[in-house]
Amino acid sequence: MEFFSRWFNTSRDLLKSILEIAKDRKVKLYLVGGVLRDILLEKEKENPDLDFCLKNGAINFARIVARKLKCGFVALDEIHGCGRAVKKMKGKIYTLDFSDFRGKILEDDLLHRDFSINSMAVELGKLFDCRRLNESLIDPYGGRKDLKASLIRMANKKSFDEDPLRILRAFSLAAIFGMRIEKETLRLIDLKKNKLRKVSCERIRDEIFKILSSRKGHAFLIQLDRYGILDLVIPEIKILRRFKQRRYHLDVWGHSLETVKKLELLINSLTRNAEIRDYLLEEISLGRRRAELLKLAALLHDVGKPGTFRIHNGKVRFHGHERLGAHMAGDIAVRLKLSNEEARILKKTILLHLRPGYMVTNAVLTPRARFRFFRDAAAEAVSVLLISWADERATRDYLLLNKIRKRYERLIPRLIKEYFAKEKRSRPVRLVNGNDLMKRFKLEASPLIGKILRELEELQAIGKIKTKTEGLKAAAGIISRQS
Repeated sequence: MEFFSRWFNTSRDLLKSILEIAKDRKVKLYLVGGVLRDILLEKEKENPDLDFCLKNGAINFARIVARKLKCGFVALDEIHGCGRAVKKMKGKIYTLDFSDFRGKILEDDLLHRDFSINSMAVELGKLFDCRRLNESLIDPYGGRKDLKASLIRMANKKSFDEDPLRILRAFSLAAIFGMRIEKETLRLIDLKKNKLRKVSCERIRDEIFKILSSRKGHAFLIQLDRYGILDLVIPEIKILRRFKQRRYHLDVWGHSLETVKKLELLINSLTRNAEIRDYLLEEISLGRRRAELLKLAALLHDVGKPGTFRIHNGKVRFHGHERLGAHMAGDIAVRLKLSNEEARILKKTILLHLRPGYMVTNAVLTPRARFRFFRDAAAEAVSVLLISWADERATRDYLLLNKIRKRYERLIPRLIKEYFAKEKRSRPVRLVNGNDLMKRFKLEASPLIGKILRELEELQAIGKIKTKTEGLKAAAGIISRQS
């Protein structure tokens, strides 16, 4: 009751305005779907989505609402009758979707929604008269009962025929709310999964990222894998099952799933640190955060291994798999319609995921090696370190790694701490700039200037040069080597 009252009071003014428009137009309007589920689960969205349905004329009604509320409008689906208004109010962005009944009566409409927990409704006017949502809830298909049982169940056996994306949505809802999928629903998922081939990549991407956003996304990735659904979404993973990395090791795909699991455990423990938490929660594109992208990188970090498989002196080698993997991840990013920035981060993280391991295996981690890593990884340094750390924890029965594991566990957290310390410090002013080089050495503007400046920046960072005079002397040496 307390949660419902708080939610209702927050949205009262907006709901009252919509109800008044409905009364004026003599429209019986129902609030339906996810918002009712969330209220019953006592979960609140930062920016609420409110779904409404009416017998017919939804697009026109949404247009009127947008005009009256002075907010944005878009017709989502002309054929099935669905329109959207978006209103900013009290610091929140409300997405208001209005749709025609999918059938003659409300119960028909609810039957054609995806799952029972989303197949509930309440007449908008009655919200203002009840103290508890249950008092006015219309629930013909047992949504409340399934919520109590934490169960994802189809409202309709034709659910996946009507929209195959619901196959993935079953898993994303289960991941987000910590639920299980009913056996008959799973049976039909297995039967109908190939229909996903007809679904747009953007819609598939969104459901995958919802799964990755949960604290235990790896468990649901394993379920998707068990039913052969991941093979449909990312066919590049099929071949990973054929390759063993070492005599006693998981196959490459098993190791990849285990890396996601270890990464999630790391994320869940490290996000008590405010700097790491803010870093991982950074929005990269359209609500998709760095943490989810990092989990995708963990899933794909060894995707280049089959293409680089070699046996040398009786030992299995995957030389260059990070470069091929980065290239393949770029192709996957294009197919999933990730943004250019997401694709760049994904490729860079996979390309560099071996670098921390190389630093750990060196007897001494030099200032130069540190500088070059942070220079090359830049803003993705923590992502690379976390992937490498999870990769290490997911690897067993590897003699060299077993010997240096304690050093790995000490060094990676230190480097993460060093990254954030560097971020707080302002970048040092160059001792020598491009004009200095051109004037002193009679050079023309060329790529050589950039090369010299990069080398001087490195020498300055590791303390080898501390004055302009020392910088110019070092530059002379660099130029002589180029001659």
